[in-house]
Amino acid sequence: MARRMVRGLVIAALVIGYPLLAHYTNESAHSDNLGALVAMAPVLLLALVLAWRSPRRVMMLGVLLLSCVAAWAGWSALAQHFGLVYWLQNVAMQLILFMTFGRTLIAGRQPLCTRFAEAVHGPLTPQHETYARQVTVAWTLFFAAMALASTLLFFLAPLTTWSVFSNFLTLPLVAFMFIAEYGVRRWVLPDTRHTHILDAVRAFRNTPARPR
Repeated sequence: MARRMVRGLVIAALVIGYPLLAHYTNESAHSDNLGALVAMAPVLLLALVLAWRSPRRVMMLGVLLLSCVAAWAGWSALAQHFGLVYWLQNVAMQLILFMTFGRTLIAGRQPLCTRFAEAVHGPLTPQHETYARQVTVAWTLFFAAMALASTLLFFLAPLTTWSVFSNFLTLPLVAFMFIAEYGVRRWVLPDTRHTHILDAVRAFRNTPARPR
């Protein structure tokens, strides 16, 4: 119980603290080194985790070490353009989510939200199946729009404006999308048992993939 509480507090601190620190570095005129360090930290941490879990751990850790040496050698340029690293992180995440939803809309595949719905409700009615596909389309378009908005703001607006969007509006917009979809679902499918999103995630994780 105590370990779970500590883990929750650490996650909450990261979710709140990292965006605040990132925005500070984007807003401050004298934070190039700090900005580069904060921008690179998630990339290096993720790379370290993946390298450690890789079956070729030694080789991957060696590649990571060489990458760190290269980053150190080019630190001056990195510090001058750390905002670009922030943008690449943000857009990469949006595009990964865009492709995660979008590729399931290809003919012959099961839309992702349909699989979520089946994991919770079992076999779906034709109306529910059609709705789930439309929700998958909506999420695909949402993440495409987020990537486009992030790109336009980064290159056409001041860095601080983009930073507000990236650090303080991204998660609320995703939350709003969840709330809006839930409201539409209750209206379109009033006779369906409505569940919490976490129930869908748990059921989805516990349901083996089926070929389609």
